[in-house]
Amino acid sequence: MGLKGKNVLITGSSRGIGKAIALAFAKEGCNIILNASTSSDELLKTQEELKEMGFYSYACLTDVSDYKRCAEMFNTIYSIYGNVDILINNAGINFHKHFRDMQEDEWNKMIDVNFKSVLNCTHLALPKMISSKSGNIINISSVWGERGASCEAVFAATKGAVNSFTKSMAKELGPSGIRVNAISCGVIDTEKNLSFTDDEREILSDEISLMRFGTPDEIAKIALFLAKEDSSFITGQIITADGCML
Repeated sequence: MGLKGKNVLITGSSRGIGKAIALAFAKEGCNIILNASTSSDELLKTQEELKEMGFYSYACLTDVSDYKRCAEMFNTIYSIYGNVDILINNAGINFHKHFRDMQEDEWNKMIDVNFKSVLNCTHLALPKMISSKSGNIINISSVWGERGASCEAVFAATKGAVNSFTKSMAKELGPSGIRVNAISCGVIDTEKNLSFTDDEREILSDEISLMRFGTPDEIAKIALFLAKEDSSFITGQIITADGCML
């Protein structure tokens, strides 16, 4: 079975990995629901880009780390589409600095956006998924959630939490016909990495067996696979896409 006609919500989809996923699912004939918390201009730009390609999408400017606002967004989505067939929890932020130099508001923000948003959206998507005994949840994680990372301790911790939540939800929701997986991303060539100097990019590339950064499109292809019937017996898995970091 294909994905045509499926309702897909992608959080944090105004740019980067989320945008690539939105474009990939649109090409499969899905109904795309875009989301961003603050980047309204980029969100509308992505929506316009989809429109120019012949794909209609619905855009929600909503802070998904806030449960009340998230609930309002889901109520609107349900009034338009009836349900969410595929939920892709992609929203995320990072502050690259030593933990001793971080402020409480910074780690609270990361916990809220990177992990609480996953809890909020999953909680609000589940009632209709469970009642229909179908659904697919894909969480965008990071290799640092498995390995830990200097200067990214809280980010790594939030992604580790996402991984544990993914495995737990897969066990809990399997009897309801709902699959839950995560994609553990390595270094992906997105806007977030534009601050790297050429020397820093070379050093990072040397730590990757394939000698390059991954692309958002490559992550989007994995998300498509996990959403399709081709992966119907895959759930509770953390799929690593890091080019084999050494």
